[in-house]
Amino acid sequence: MDHVRRLGNLISIPIKPDENGFTGRECPQPDCEGYFKVQFGTGLKDEGIPCHCPYCGHTAGHDQFWTKEQIEYAESVALRKVTDAIHEDFKKLEFDHRPTGAFGIGISLKVTKDRPTPIRYYREKQLETEIICVNCTLRYSVYGVFAFCPDCGQHNSIQILDKNLELVSKMLDMASVADVELAEWLTNNALEDCVSVFDGFGREICRVHAKKATDPAKAEKVSFQNLQGAKESLAGLFNLNIAAGLTAEEWSAIVQGFQKRHLLSHKLGIIDEDYARKSGDTRAVVGRKIRIEAGEVKELVRIVSKLARNLYDDLQNGGKTA
Repeated sequence: MDHVRRLGNLISIPIKPDENGFTGRECPQPDCEGYFKVQFGTGLKDEGIPCHCPYCGHTAGHDQFWTKEQIEYAESVALRKVTDAIHEDFKKLEFDHRPTGAFGIGISLKVTKDRPTPIRYYREKQLETEIICVNCTLRYSVYGVFAFCPDCGQHNSIQILDKNLELVSKMLDMASVADVELAEWLTNNALEDCVSVFDGFGREICRVHAKKATDPAKAEKVSFQNLQGAKESLAGLFNLNIAAGLTAEEWSAIVQGFQKRHLLSHKLGIIDEDYARKSGDTRAVVGRKIRIEAGEVKELVRIVSKLARNLYDDLQNGGKTA
C-alpha cells in the first residue's frame, strides 16, 4: 500500500485566491454566516492573529472561517487523492495466470476503475464594497458598506463617513464654478447627502453598540434625520448627550441644516410652520423657498464630522451623562 502510505496522516489542500487576490471567508456563527473576502499578505503581519467577522464582530481563529464551498472542495480533493492512491495500490496486485494443459484453469485479477471521484469546484462571490483598513491596511471586501476590519477588528464607520463627506465637499467645489442653476442644484444635493451620510453613520454605530442600550431593539432603529429627536433617543438609550461636544452655535447650525434638508426632501424646499418652529431660523418666512448657501453646507460638513467623532468615542467608551 505504498501510494496510500505516502499520503501520510495529513493531506494539505491549498485554497487559491480569486483573480483579484482575495480569499473567501464565512462567519461560523449560525445566526450570521456572513460572507466576505480578505487579501492575505496585507494587514497585520503577526502569526496566529484571530479573524473578526465584519458583520457581527464574532472573533475566532482563521481556521474557523472557511466557507462551505471551500470545505466541500477540499473534501472532494482529499477523497480523490485517497481513492486514486487505493486504486494504484490495488493495481499492483493484478495478475493473470493462463490455463495450462487441456483442462487447466486460468486465474486472473484485474482492477478496474470507475469514474474518478468528482471535484467540487467553486468560484468566490462578487461583493459590493472593497475597503482598505486605515488602521492596519488590510484589504477586504464586504456586502454593504459598514464593517469591522477582519484583522484588527476596528469598525470602519468613521472611515466611510469621511470618504462620503469628501464627496460632498467635491460637490460643493463643483458648485463654486457652475452656473447659477446648476450651482443651486449641487449645493442642495450636497446638503441632502451630508445629512444622509450622518444618518447612515449614526444608525450603524447605534446598531454596533445596541447591547449597551437600555432597549437594544430601539437602539437599532434610531433615526438621525431629526437631530433633536435623536438627541432625546440617545439620552434615554445610552445616557449620553450628543450635543455635549459642540458649542451652542454649532448645535444650532447643525439642527438648522438638518431641518433645511427636511424641507428639500419633503416640501420641495418651501418653508412651513414646522420648519419655522423647529429650526431657530429667524429669517424664515412661511411659504417662501429656503435659501441654502455653499458656505453653510461646508460648515455643516465640518460640524457633522466633529459630531460623528464625538458620538463614536462616546459609544466606544460607554456613553457620557446626558
